[in-house]
Amino acid sequence: MLFFTQCFGAVLDLIHLRFQHYKAKRVFSAAGQLVCVVNPTHSLKYAPTRCAAVQASTEQDILPPCHHHEAVHDPQLVPCTCPLFSCPWEGHLEVVVSHLRQTHRINILQGAEIVFLATDMHLPAPTDWIIMHSCLGHQFLLVLRKQEKYEGHPQFFATMMLIGTPTQANNFTYRLELNRNQRRLKWEATPRSILECVDSVISDGDCLVLNTSLAQLFSDNGSLAIGIVITTSKVHSSEAEM
Repeated sequence: MLFFTQCFGAVLDLIHLRFQHYKAKRVFSAAGQLVCVVNPTHSLKYAPTRCAAVQASTEQDILPPCHHHEAVHDPQLVPCTCPLFSCPWEGHLEVVVSHLRQTHRINILQGAEIVFLATDMHLPAPTDWIIMHSCLGHQFLLVLRKQEKYEGHPQFFATMMLIGTPTQANNFTYRLELNRNQRRLKWEATPRSILECVDSVISDGDCLVLNTSLAQLFSDNGSLAIGIVITTSKVHSSEAEM
């Protein structure tokens, strides 16, 4: 009975996933866009992260204490950029994508235009939806987070981070678009570098921000579809022409 129950639950999950994907394809197939169904994951990083600790010490103008027995930190190493976990991993920027795919099982989708379909928007905060987007020879990390910035008032924050340096990030522009029931909402900006920390971007509000009522206007049966387009910036294009 236990074996049957587990198998039956897995089959139901698969049917639900295929149904969500079918609905998304039916809506967006006319636009020729690739659709990726992204299931929610509750954030597991409630311990102070390295990014938060460094930010707090900077705000207080206090440097972290130096212990002589600690190894010297290699400035070329970056911490894990996955916003879901307090992961102790460190590595070079070139292997961040491999770490995210192999350790945290984050999917990657290729294409100039894709649709990010986040399911189960009704789940309590904090909850994250994450996917990598490969485009124009680079990899981007799309993070959608449901978080209570004010107690009792959850909001949705969506941002695009380039897995690269800030200089490389300035060469691109990303657009997030919500389109449903004759309503359209767009957010266009330059992506931030993954080195700048996703938490800081969300706390600063430099991203697409939706309150609960606005998110419900664009959701369909608890799923929110976000169209994603990444292009090279005009400055970068003009320099290339010259």
